[in-house]
Amino acid sequence: MPTYTRDDGKPIVQFDATLEISPFALLRRLLSDRPPILIDGRPEPHQQWTLAGSLPYPGSDWAPAGKEQTVVVFDDHGGEALEMVLELRKRGYPQVYLLFGGLELYEFSLDPEITGQETFLVRL
Repeated sequence: MPTYTRDDGKPIVQFDATLEISPFALLRRLLSDRPPILIDGRPEPHQQWTLAGSLPYPGSDWAPAGKEQTVVVFDDHGGEALEMVLELRKRGYPQVYLLFGGLELYEFSLDPEITGQETFLVRL
């Protein structure tokens, strides 16, 4: 989750649609017939949650099988996995996205009473 600093030193967190996917957009993609590959970008998970079907941290040398394959990398809060996303993009994988706000925002945003019972969150 890119954070910028204002002239007065205060941080600004901004959603970047070219680099990130929102929790709601990810849920829609997971419910579709073409869900993205999910990568848990945490070498050591701090929270007790992950996303169903996600691959554990594959290491810095990992790359998707194809350049057009959609991949979403996530972590606890959206900052740790950014480096992995930027590195994969630099290596020529344009369909790799960061989950905006990480699992913290994903869990907070997706109230099962509103979005339905399937949130894809699973306990570790």
